[in-house]
Amino acid sequence: MASDAPNTTTTGPTIPPGAERATVAAGCFWGVEHMYRKHFGDKGLYDARVGYIGGNSEDPSYKAVCSGNTGHAEATLLIYNPTLLSYTDLLTFFYRMHDPTTTNQQGPDRGSQYRSGIFYHTPEQEKVAREITKKANEQWWGGKIVTEILPAQKWWDAEDYHQEYLTKNPYGYECPSHFLRKLPDLK
Repeated sequence: MASDAPNTTTTGPTIPPGAERATVAAGCFWGVEHMYRKHFGDKGLYDARVGYIGGNSEDPSYKAVCSGNTGHAEATLLIYNPTLLSYTDLLTFFYRMHDPTTTNQQGPDRGSQYRSGIFYHTPEQEKVAREITKKANEQWWGGKIVTEILPAQKWWDAEDYHQEYLTKNPYGYECPSHFLRKLPDLK
């Protein structure tokens, strides 16, 4: 099913005027994209795309990223309306829906492409990411968060068959570490 063909979609989605981007990596991108769509689809989320970020090669394919040799993370690019949905809410959800304490792993999925990461697009996003991470680390995860917080680099949309994968394949693989944890509100 995975293709060796290079990924030819490098620009990602069209971003509506006034919209903002958020980019997160939390393991297998199928479940991350699906959970964000399901939770925020009617709350200001315009789009969620799966793809690759943070690597050192041009035009990565799924097979190349899975080899661990490109340095890319499987990630989700969220396009949202900031008047309806806050970056803080997106990141709080991020820390509830995956295990940010495992290095290069989510559940049984292992490799650097499955690392936990926040890729910020603005200095304000970096500030919020560090604040939310600090609170989540202290209040929810016992000081064990290993999530990297880095400037967003070039985004590469994953191949078309990965987009909305779990909507198209409702019984497809979903990482067992992707579920919404019942945690108290961050203070």
